[in-house]
Amino acid sequence: MEFKAKEIAEILGGTVEGNPEATVTTFARIESGKPGSICFFANPKYEQYVYTCKADIIIVNKSFEPKEPVHPTMVRVDDAYAAVASLLDYVTAKKRSYRRHRGWHSKVRWSAKVGKKVYVGDFAYIGKNATVGDCTKIYENVYIGDGVKIGSYCTIYPGARIYPGMIIGDRVIIHANAVIGADGFGFAPLEDGTWKKIEHTGNVIIEDDVEIGANACIDKSQMGSTIIRKGAKIDDLCMIAHNVEVGSNTVMAALTGVAGSTRIGEHCIIGGQAGIAGHITIAENTSIGAQTGVMGSIKTPGQAFMGTPAIPYRDYLRCYAIFKKAGTR
Repeated sequence: MEFKAKEIAEILGGTVEGNPEATVTTFARIESGKPGSICFFANPKYEQYVYTCKADIIIVNKSFEPKEPVHPTMVRVDDAYAAVASLLDYVTAKKRSYRRHRGWHSKVRWSAKVGKKVYVGDFAYIGKNATVGDCTKIYENVYIGDGVKIGSYCTIYPGARIYPGMIIGDRVIIHANAVIGADGFGFAPLEDGTWKKIEHTGNVIIEDDVEIGANACIDKSQMGSTIIRKGAKIDDLCMIAHNVEVGSNTVMAALTGVAGSTRIGEHCIIGGQAGIAGHITIAENTSIGAQTGVMGSIKTPGQAFMGTPAIPYRDYLRCYAIFKKAGTR
């Protein structure tokens, strides 16, 4: 990667303030920027580093007014955070190559349909009647069961397991060791005190542009489908139980657990280690803080919640003020 400031400004639709010929070859955080690197400044908490940064280029908002001289060449854009995300996408796309590859000791069943320029890593397995779209990458030691459907431009990282009959859309990213389609946690109590397993006959549907983190588990439904809607982002080590539906563009941070048959609306934000009970509904645009326990349905869109059991965020802050006065943290 090698870019000049004027090229970056053209890519991002920004303007250059400084040397348009300034050249960079790598990205760096603003605290540790060095010659030859590019940084970005979006959070006011980091303004002090703008004046000490040794990077050659820094991406800033158009509204930024420096209080001291700035050494790096500035590329001014409408939204620095969104701009650096776009630039990273651009660089990644330039590096990415799509070519057909069949790894050593990989196994693709004769009835599977594999598209053009599909990469299949060493020891990967693609089952009977599975379908893989064009330009998808299936890395080493991935298991894809019988009848699985995977779209185009997907990336399945090493060790991921996709059980038979699951459906994956286009441009989906599944990180290492994620498990898609295991049986749900369903057992019926018997009179003798033992538990009888309830068979799960459904599947998991993951729509387009979803990302699933490493070691996440998404269980298949008892009947019907567990559904992750378009654009949702599920972090590492999350647990999505059977028959759950996660709305489009909802984001869920690591170690969150969602119990069975819950419906989560669109554009929700769920913090790490949150726990969400089963058979409830969460309205769209809901924000749930880290370690929050949601025990019942949230019916009004656009609210924020914190604590266990979950209460409105402002109420939680008032309660916390009382806890501090009582000496309890």
